[in-house]
Amino acid sequence: MVPDELKELKTQLQEQLDKGFIRPSSSPLGCPALFVEKKDQGGKRLCVDYRPLNAVTVKNKYPLPHIDILFDQLAGARVFSKIDLRSGYYQIKIREEDIPKTAFSTRYGLYEYLVMSFGLTNAPAFFMYMMNSVFMNELDKFVVVFIDDILIYSKNEEEHEEHLQIVLTRLREHKLYAKFSKYEFWLKEVSFLGHILSEKGVAVDPSKVECVLNWKQPETVTEIQSFLGLAGYYRRFIKDFSKTAKPMTTLTKKNAKYSWSPNCEEALQSLKRSLTTAPVLAQPDVTRPFDVYCDASEQLAELYNLIIEPTIKEQIITAQKQDKGMVFIHEGVDEKKRACFTLDDQGVLWFKNRLVVPKDMELRKKILDEAHTSMFTMHPGSNKMYQDLKQKFWWTRMKREIAKYVSECDVCQRIKADHLKPAGMLQPLALPVWKGEDIHMDFIMGLPRTQKGYDSIWVIIDRFTESAHFIPVKNRYNA
Repeated sequence: MVPDELKELKTQLQEQLDKGFIRPSSSPLGCPALFVEKKDQGGKRLCVDYRPLNAVTVKNKYPLPHIDILFDQLAGARVFSKIDLRSGYYQIKIREEDIPKTAFSTRYGLYEYLVMSFGLTNAPAFFMYMMNSVFMNELDKFVVVFIDDILIYSKNEEEHEEHLQIVLTRLREHKLYAKFSKYEFWLKEVSFLGHILSEKGVAVDPSKVECVLNWKQPETVTEIQSFLGLAGYYRRFIKDFSKTAKPMTTLTKKNAKYSWSPNCEEALQSLKRSLTTAPVLAQPDVTRPFDVYCDASEQLAELYNLIIEPTIKEQIITAQKQDKGMVFIHEGVDEKKRACFTLDDQGVLWFKNRLVVPKDMELRKKILDEAHTSMFTMHPGSNKMYQDLKQKFWWTRMKREIAKYVSECDVCQRIKADHLKPAGMLQPLALPVWKGEDIHMDFIMGLPRTQKGYDSIWVIIDRFTESAHFIPVKNRYNA
């Protein structure tokens, strides 16, 4: 580190010591520390290169949400607020026995973290798990969470006041502290995860694509991959992104000869132009006709394209009027006795913004068939199918009917494999009475070959005496 960085290092170490984030360490481990630039308000953040530790860490596969799916929840939202947690990772303590593993070395000594540090391989997954647990009841209703970024969205200001109160209460209950400089409340338009969100829809954040627009001609395959990765983050805004970028992606293929051609230059400039003129993408109302455009493929894989036909709403309206049970619910709505049900100005019955499907078994089967057996849906499981359908439809015992439908699908029963290892007999083994009555065996293979040619160990364990025998053997024997 240069003198200025050493001075900053000493300052930050003292600050973290004062806050109780770190302490001096005598751990046998020690990863190097370095600085990275902060994206907000400048300055440097002290980070640790935990690659050696991460290489031997058992990975937590808790999923991070897909950004496009997060934005799909915002249809109809008009009021937004955004909260960013203050040093989010530092608000989580590390177990005492794991603290020495976080040790890092500096010019001024060896230290270890008492809180979760940046750079740990499982930090994003665990933090995402914690945030989802805190806001589980509010997720996809009026809250979107990505790591330490929280977005609250509502259809009107009255709802938003209630939603804000719930979110702030959750944060206080779990002692999570937000960063005051990043509070943004009661907005009609908000920047979130590199996008501009508003009543109109989702648009590219101009401040985030500036580096893409200033990108110079790539000189290596790695630089091409970096550009395509950054531009690809906004691919949903660029029509025919895959086709446009094809001359560049061809250069990234294995054993491809690097040669920057005029076609590559045109692709580079075309992607830049597309980002500067990117449209605002409105979240579709699937109960109304709308056009959907594809990128590389000529067919769609979106559930909305499959289950919503131009006449589906008319079919449901007609079926609602013919269903005697629906007439009773209609009367309940007129008398304001059923708060969960509403009638729109066209006389269509809704249940909490979901279209009510009457007890028309043929109509329900049609919806289930298209959501399950279509050539594009690939036979989803009952839970996935229910989660998709419940976004737009409602009927009594819906989940049970979907589960029954999937369980009776012949293709699913014959083709789909179990995702878990088959269970054993789950019966306890009888206790042995005599020595040698019950033994276990296993092989340890792939060991360095000895002078006599042995490269494996045959392990035999007597369950009664718990004695072990280790016999040197060869992986292969010749006659």
